[in-house]
Amino acid sequence: MAFATSLSSGFGIWDPLLWVIAIIIGLVIAWLLWRSGVSSYKKDTEQTRPYLSGNAEPPKGEVHIRAGNLYWGFTEGIKGYYQRIVPLHTGIATDYLLWIFWVAGILLVIVMVV
Repeated sequence: MAFATSLSSGFGIWDPLLWVIAIIIGLVIAWLLWRSGVSSYKKDTEQTRPYLSGNAEPPKGEVHIRAGNLYWGFTEGIKGYYQRIVPLHTGIATDYLLWIFWVAGILLVIVMVV
């Protein structure tokens, strides 16, 4: 048991050798699962095309789903909030960093007062 308790803390055991062994065992299991796969698979053949119930695959531009359609219910549900937030979106990373600093500062003040 001394082998497994080289560094004991109140939260468990940390032994780098045991972690290396566990990772090796995990990699062996992953390799065995990979080896059990179908070996007749060939790239760039009919096997790689999606099955669409016998229908021909349409061009990529015709099947693209816009995010506005995908999240319509979500944005409709929070429309009031969304309309106020969209103008604040500038796409400039430093603006977002400034917002993070302001929010962190406000939270720090709240935590220090409470």
